[in-house]
Formats: sequence, C-alpha cells, structure tokens
Amino acid sequence: MKEAIFSKNGTAVKGPYSPAIAYNNLIFVSGQGPFDPTTGDVVRGDIKEETKLALENIKAILEAGGSSMDNALKTTVFLANMDDFEKMNEVYREYFKEPMPSRTTIQAGRLPLDIKIEIDVIAYK
Repeated sequence: MKEAIFSKNGTAVKGPYSPAIAYNNLIFVSGQGPFDPTTGDVVRGDIKEETKLALENIKAILEAGGSSMDNALKTTVFLANMDDFEKMNEVYREYFKEPMPSRTTIQAGRLPLDIKIEIDVIAYK
C-alpha cells in the first residue's frame, strides 16, 4: 500500500504531487529545491546555499517517513548549470556517508522557478 509522506519541517506543497511516497520499505522523495520549508517560497542563493536547503528538505521528509539520509539508495541531481557541479559536490558529500548512494547528475534545460538545483531521492526505511 502506498502512503503519502508530509513533514511539518519539509517543503510546503504547491502542486499536484506528494513530497514523498512510501511503498513497502521504500521512500520515493519528489524533487526538492531551495524552498523555505514553511512557505514553499524559493530561497535564492549561490549553488552551495541552494544545495544545502534542498538536502535539508530531503532530510526532513525522510525523517518524517521513518528513514534518514544514511538510508538513501539513489539520488538524481538536476543542475541548471553543470559549471556548479564541484561546488554542489562539496555540500552533497556532507549529507551522505559511505557507501554513498548511486547518483545521476544532469544539466536540466530549465528548472521550475529558475532554481539552480533540484534533487530527488529513493531511500529505504
């Protein structure tokens, strides 16, 4: 049975989607960007600031679903500009432990609201 996961510390949803879906022992977190967790408004900053906020939102959602960043299996990172890859990596590696989750990183044509980064995650409980 699938179940929607919402976090009082996670991004407020402003569209027709769930922040995450739990199915059996897996959690599928929707793409998270640099959004204020209470209002859902974009928080503009450099790529490091935006990456940190996206990962903090993911962390809150995983915790609300009974999981953690340590249980991440797969991430997808969408960058507005691939030139930000190394700076994104500096922040990203602070949030995950070995063994690191598998990851795909792409430069997106354009991200919603012209944010610099969006990250989705699959984790287990």
